[in-house]
Amino acid sequence: MIPPILGDGPLTAEVAAAGTTLTGAEVLARAHGAARRLEGVTRVAVDEPDPVHRLCWLLGADLAGAATLIVDPEWSRTEAVLAEARPAATVSGAPPEADPVEPRGDDRTPFYLPTTSGSGGAPKVLARTRRSWLLSFTALEVELRRDDSVLIPGPLSSSLFLFGALHALHQDRAVRLLPKWSATAAAELCRDATVVHLVPAMLAALVSVWERRPELRAACRLRLVVCGGAGVDGDLEQRLRRLLPGCELLEYYGSAEHSLIASRRGEPRLRPLVDVDVRDMARNSLPAENVGVLWVRSELAFDGYLRDGVLDAAEQGWSSVGDRAVRHEDGTLSVLGRTGSTISTGGSLVVAEEVESALRSSAGVRDVVVAATPHRRLGALVTAVLEVDRRACLTRAELRAGTRHLEPAKRPRRWLTMPALPRTGSGKPARAEIAEGLRDGTLDAEELA
Repeated sequence: MIPPILGDGPLTAEVAAAGTTLTGAEVLARAHGAARRLEGVTRVAVDEPDPVHRLCWLLGADLAGAATLIVDPEWSRTEAVLAEARPAATVSGAPPEADPVEPRGDDRTPFYLPTTSGSGGAPKVLARTRRSWLLSFTALEVELRRDDSVLIPGPLSSSLFLFGALHALHQDRAVRLLPKWSATAAAELCRDATVVHLVPAMLAALVSVWERRPELRAACRLRLVVCGGAGVDGDLEQRLRRLLPGCELLEYYGSAEHSLIASRRGEPRLRPLVDVDVRDMARNSLPAENVGVLWVRSELAFDGYLRDGVLDAAEQGWSSVGDRAVRHEDGTLSVLGRTGSTISTGGSLVVAEEVESALRSSAGVRDVVVAATPHRRLGALVTAVLEVDRRACLTRAELRAGTRHLEPAKRPRRWLTMPALPRTGSGKPARAEIAEGLRDGTLDAEELA
């Protein structure tokens, strides 16, 4: 029996990570063993470091009709997350192999308990059905080739990476898991992988490795990069095209609550995959080309939030997570980031993501978060916190040059550097942690000369 999330086809593809490799038959046998262990359980937490065994537990929970929360060892508030989810069981270790069991539940059965990334604060626990995930596989519109091998270079506790792994197994394609991000290790694995799922910061680091290591670039077999979590700036896309001219980029935008919302593949802007609307704060629709709050209506959406183990059902119909966007005349979208990342400085409103996109195009900038430093007169100073390549010897003047096209109020007034930005489990910069450090003066960063 195949776990319902994988559909009706066979599972022959290999799943591998450092130290553990299982054939498709072995994955299924362990999934059925997990299902027998979880009989009668409706909600389970998987606290197992080996990503291959994590996947087996999740597939077994799917067979048993149980929803899975994958515990992230990097969570700083694990107890709070578990208190919201209230799993009936917590499992670890390698599931035993067992004979097949009959799958339980239907497409409306809760399947997965994702958490918000925590980049903006404490993670929340959501509930998703099998159906919402299966529809998301279809919405991605990626038909994998028979010989594809899919690299997942981040933890399965992130829905972005779990989605990539299950999308590959749904099509019976080989999966290689890299649970702890390393750009060099990922570049080495791209000698065999043909598809990779990642976030823009990871892509930027991977491109930098290929620029420094031409032998790894020459050996790279990638034909498709699937990138989510944030927007890919134009300079990074051009660097990728120069290095790997035969490699295609698929960028998608979504949220934990709504799953996939829009994507682009060979186009300059995102094209909606579901119903979208851009509205003002009074929830009135705006004319095309106006900035407003993005609202979504989708069959892919979540069922609601878990609070103290009880589902707080999501409202049906239109909903929003507060992202700002522009709806263009041709129906495409530009997503500008969360309203919570907007900085009020001297009477002007600055969208942090717009400034970040400008700075990421500067050579030597690996990643950046733009946030507010409190200021008595202006309210806040626009502050750039940069993760830089030390060998680039960047100066403040060089970085300022990269923001000359921005309006004066949007140009950073304060410049800080860190060896590495703090990150969430999904690889995104921990925006809330950085903002808090700027507010209370505890951020461990250096002023840029």
